[in-house]
Amino acid sequence: MRKILHADCDCFYAAVEMRDNPSLRHTPLVIGGRTESRGVVATCNYPAREYGIRSAMSMAHAQRLCPHLQRLSPDFDKYREASQQVQAIFSELTPLIEPLSLDEAFLDVTHVERMKGSATWMAQWLKQEVQQRVGITISVGVAPNKFLAKIASDWQKPDGLYTITPDQVSNFLDQLSITKLHGVGPATAKKLEAQGIHTCKELRAIELPILLEEFGKFGVRLHELARGIDERPVKVERERKSISVETTFDRDLPSMTVCRQEITELVMRLEERMARHQHPAINKLFVKIRFDDFSITTMETAGRAPELESFLPLFDTAWHRAERPVRLLGVGVRLVSEDAQRQMGLF
Repeated sequence: MRKILHADCDCFYAAVEMRDNPSLRHTPLVIGGRTESRGVVATCNYPAREYGIRSAMSMAHAQRLCPHLQRLSPDFDKYREASQQVQAIFSELTPLIEPLSLDEAFLDVTHVERMKGSATWMAQWLKQEVQQRVGITISVGVAPNKFLAKIASDWQKPDGLYTITPDQVSNFLDQLSITKLHGVGPATAKKLEAQGIHTCKELRAIELPILLEEFGKFGVRLHELARGIDERPVKVERERKSISVETTFDRDLPSMTVCRQEITELVMRLEERMARHQHPAINKLFVKIRFDDFSITTMETAGRAPELESFLPLFDTAWHRAERPVRLLGVGVRLVSEDAQRQMGLF
């Protein structure tokens, strides 16, 4: 039986700024781009959330919700330094760490003998050390697997600690909403709810063959998660699945011709980023477009080289789906998985 921690810094960027300027602690605060540059909210503190402000919201909308909102531009060098300090504390507890982002990580403490092997005591120690040494709070979930630990870390935010022991899993899941399950988005949730399935307990009553018929391979995952089954190990080295670049424009690009000119620069930036990653094996190429009405479309195709001649036809097809001014353009590649590369190597 594994002992997994999921540690998540509370409103990380905003927390670092409030640490450095305590006068901001009780002020609605967002970190993100300027309204005039059509910026979006990268993160916000809890006073801002009381106004309905959320990450990825347009800054203009956020400021309409809270006219006295305080905005700061992100300082990523400062955030990376704080993240390294937090990760260093994690590494004092266990070498089995899977970073998910600057402010979030899984830790496998199954074989850690400190603190009498109590994962809850280890979580308490992490919270205290991060608060004392870095000056910010983290929320930690403790559970027998990654799926449950991630849910637990969000259960009592901010500055939370929640433990799900193996004998508590079934009761905990009975009332858990299906919307909390990893991979269940609005479309899947709507489909389940139409069948009267709102909780994991109700989902467990559905037989696997029926889930397979309704949801294909994802039906197996639903069957497992409803029972608290998640065998994924903590991966010390995460496999990169894609490389991409994108630009949000200050003003909408009005035509297909202007967009095609911007694609050229994006492809050059993508090639530079590919070079920094030692030109990994490519499986597919893709183009992403966000139109002025905020609708998003992507188009992809099999490919081996990130060349302009390959991306332009993809863009043309994607743009014709709406034929509207463009707010954001992106190009990228999906990489060949490590397992696939090993199999190719065998033959």
